[in-house]
Amino acid sequence: MFDVLFYFCSHEDEEVRLKAISGTGFLCNRHATFLLGTKIKTMYCDVLENREASIKLLCQVLKNIQLYLTEEDERMRRADAEWNRLGNKEDLKEMGDVQSGMSSSVMQLYLKQVMEAMMHKQSVVRLSALQVIIATLKQGLVHPVQCVPYLIAMGSDSEGTIRIKADQQLSDIDSRYPGFIQMKAIAGIKMAFRLQKLLQDDDTSPLRGMREKDTCYSLSNHVYSIIRGHRQHRRALLLCLLNLFDEQAKTELDLLVFVADNLAYFPYVVQDEPLFVMHHIEIRVSVSGANLLQSFKDSFLKKQPSRPASRSSRSSVDGKKVEFSDDEEEDEDILMSLIPDDPTQLLECCVASQACIMLLVLKQHLKDMYGFRDSTIHRYSPTEAAKVYDKALNRKSNVMFNPARALELLSVGQPKMTLTDRDKRDIVAEYLDVSHVGLIEQVLRMRDWPIFSFSCYGVNIDSELIELN
Repeated sequence: MFDVLFYFCSHEDEEVRLKAISGTGFLCNRHATFLLGTKIKTMYCDVLENREASIKLLCQVLKNIQLYLTEEDERMRRADAEWNRLGNKEDLKEMGDVQSGMSSSVMQLYLKQVMEAMMHKQSVVRLSALQVIIATLKQGLVHPVQCVPYLIAMGSDSEGTIRIKADQQLSDIDSRYPGFIQMKAIAGIKMAFRLQKLLQDDDTSPLRGMREKDTCYSLSNHVYSIIRGHRQHRRALLLCLLNLFDEQAKTELDLLVFVADNLAYFPYVVQDEPLFVMHHIEIRVSVSGANLLQSFKDSFLKKQPSRPASRSSRSSVDGKKVEFSDDEEEDEDILMSLIPDDPTQLLECCVASQACIMLLVLKQHLKDMYGFRDSTIHRYSPTEAAKVYDKALNRKSNVMFNPARALELLSVGQPKMTLTDRDKRDIVAEYLDVSHVGLIEQVLRMRDWPIFSFSCYGVNIDSELIELN
């Protein structure tokens, strides 16, 4: 019987294949050893891993696995009831353990492929795969920490049914295994980014990490809600997300926008949460801003400028670093002439500069959304007792987070390796922006004021600072 069914599983007619796979599923429910065999394993894995496979075939394979788990669970329940009735005569518990071990072996074999099926463009496939994972976790057949990143990703799904089921599983895991969600939260948010990128593949607009309904909210709302009750876990998550903006991390710009959106619209409840984010933004920008500016300068100065000797009397002639005055640093034409033939490092600096500016825009957004004064932000210390900043927040609903320049770059695209004059001017403009941010930081630090960004990026600057040299 198995050989006949398996023969038709590779038939060229899709309807015949579908019925054959369905029949194979019913047969495997009674004889689970077939699921561990090479033939069924190869066929199921090929279907699950093939992104071009028929949606009907994908769903049928997932349905077969779910049906096996459901019926196996029912058999275990009947065996337990029988054990309670005849426990003194036979060792039925041992028989039950053997069956449970079989289910676990089956799921260990197909778990990776089933979880990857959750990263499918069609919602019906994602829902079918999620149902298999729910049945697996319910019976305790695999370690739940493996499934956490995928469940976090499902929590960002555009389909409400999938979101609710995934969020419920995360809540159940957190209640039984505290700390597991926090352990895989960053991986889960990156997985959510991967899912959203897949779902919005046909959309030309930049990918965002928030959803707008009655109000804007983070796509990772539920994950943060689970973690935020534990102060240490919450801060660890926020710091890990901010670390993605580090120049050395070399995080892609679209992921940075996704993460910044989440940070902007997380469901913060007490003052300590946004204040902690703003405090570390200030620290990070004050350190990385200076390093980024130096990286920009080093990238520019690697090439001998093509200009008359009278204007480059302090330039080296052997390919060494070129030094120029402050006035020359503001001259676009001079800076354009210093762009090297290989602009790789300069382009990396441009992306890194967006990370720096985006953090400043994020800080201003949080300040406006929750109505913080500059003095409150400046006085904040994360080492204070928890009760000091444990006051409830009042959130304004009409404040939008808009990293305009980063979104523009994502829409237009990064310059190619062969730069046009416009590309060169854009690079120079990025350098001048970063150098101005560095100057403002120094002035504000000397005056003992908080750090702001540019008004052109949606952040206010005290008019008195513009006149300072």
